[in-house]
Amino acid sequence: MFCHLRPVRRLCLEKIFSPWFVYSRALSAAEAVNALRPFYFAVHPDFFGQHPKEREVNENSLKTLSVYLENLQKPSFKSLKPTQLRFYVRGTDQNSSDGHELFSTSGFRAVKFTLHTRDLLSTALYILNSCSLSIEHIQSSNTNVHSQPLKEAKRMSDRPIKWDNSYYSFTGFRDPDEDLEQVSRMETTLTSWLDNNGKSAVKKLKHSLPLRKELDRLKDELSHQLQLSDIRWQRSWGIAHRCSQLHSLGRLAQQNLETLKKAKGCTVLFTDHSGVSTVGHVVLGTMDVHHYWVKLFERLPSYFDLQRKLMLLEDQISYLLGGIQVVYIDELQPVLTLEEYYSLLDVFYNRILENRMPFHSQSLCGLQMILNSDRYAPSLHELGHFNIPVLCDLANLQWFILTKAQQARENMKRKEELKVIENELIQVSTRKFSLEKLYKEPSISSIQMADCCKRLLEQSLPYLHGMHLCVSHFYSVMQDRDLCIPWNWKNGEAIK
Repeated sequence: MFCHLRPVRRLCLEKIFSPWFVYSRALSAAEAVNALRPFYFAVHPDFFGQHPKEREVNENSLKTLSVYLENLQKPSFKSLKPTQLRFYVRGTDQNSSDGHELFSTSGFRAVKFTLHTRDLLSTALYILNSCSLSIEHIQSSNTNVHSQPLKEAKRMSDRPIKWDNSYYSFTGFRDPDEDLEQVSRMETTLTSWLDNNGKSAVKKLKHSLPLRKELDRLKDELSHQLQLSDIRWQRSWGIAHRCSQLHSLGRLAQQNLETLKKAKGCTVLFTDHSGVSTVGHVVLGTMDVHHYWVKLFERLPSYFDLQRKLMLLEDQISYLLGGIQVVYIDELQPVLTLEEYYSLLDVFYNRILENRMPFHSQSLCGLQMILNSDRYAPSLHELGHFNIPVLCDLANLQWFILTKAQQARENMKRKEELKVIENELIQVSTRKFSLEKLYKEPSISSIQMADCCKRLLEQSLPYLHGMHLCVSHFYSVMQDRDLCIPWNWKNGEAIK
């Protein structure tokens, strides 16, 4: 069927795979964005709508900061010139630590600082400290972070020192191994955590209900006005932050309605960087100024053309590989732009077009595969899809797919069965505890979710009445007042 089609333009491997090396560094960039979230929340231009002067200063400074952070991630990076920045910072619950910030007539703190850092971690620390914002969320996830912003985190030894017990007896220092044992013995249980946090979470949830209704109203109005399929968020921002983002998009719609209507039928996704996702979602970076958003909407027709070419490329690969379906799974693959994913498919398609593998037509129909750039050998995922590296040996690939096809079908069948069980347990648990909502983070598997729900159903948990419960890997009360519990929560003896 496709044998007479001309191959799509070949791209040299050096050109194709340079973005993947950048991506390996971009992981730390994503962590830096998360670390700087309190800063962005305090200075984002959307919160300065009534103060055009402060808004303009913050917009320009954020542009400069964005360029600075991007340069830090470039492979050719050696050193950057000192960069002076000025921001107006909204009030926070924290008091100023140095007393040197100047307050504008509008009541915002004016903060100046000069960046001359060498990595993303020290940059994030320096910015947060300069704005008198907390760095506890960084310290809790990275024990190597130094409390002084001007000193970069030092690399710890790979082989920790183990002192004899006599050292601790003589010096009076505490043995960290003993402390760890004590923490394990006093580990948090589900009931104890709910006792400490349940009542306050219920009160906070009730207080947040009007804002939740406002969020739903704004979302429905914008979806109808722009004829969108849906509006989503990739990160767990608080309700107030989400409302602010929708207000921002609403103001943009008033000024550029016809341009924004080019997204008709699409899903708008708020996240860290603007673009179009591999599945065609219009992605709006919450740190980008409106000018970038408008440019993105203007370019949507060209993105839709590229998406059609991408879908054709997937069909061509499927035809050459016996009908196996090419899929993209957000939770299991790196975040890629439409252009990056198209390049990945293009490289793989040209390789298999030159090295035809004798698969019988439609013999692999019903099976799925995802493409990877960071693997060297194919593998079969427990969920039933094949992980196929772009540069894998094609002769071995054919043998691997054929020998694992039956197991892949069994895994996919098991996945569907687990999904049904998971959904049933979620419904039963929601009804028993009168939950308003029960959901899980994407990283939680169906097996883990099912196990969590089965054990919950054995408990009596009155604090959960009317709550939003999220199954995750840790305990927390989220900004939206949702309760977050680990899937392997402990009640009594710890689960190994």
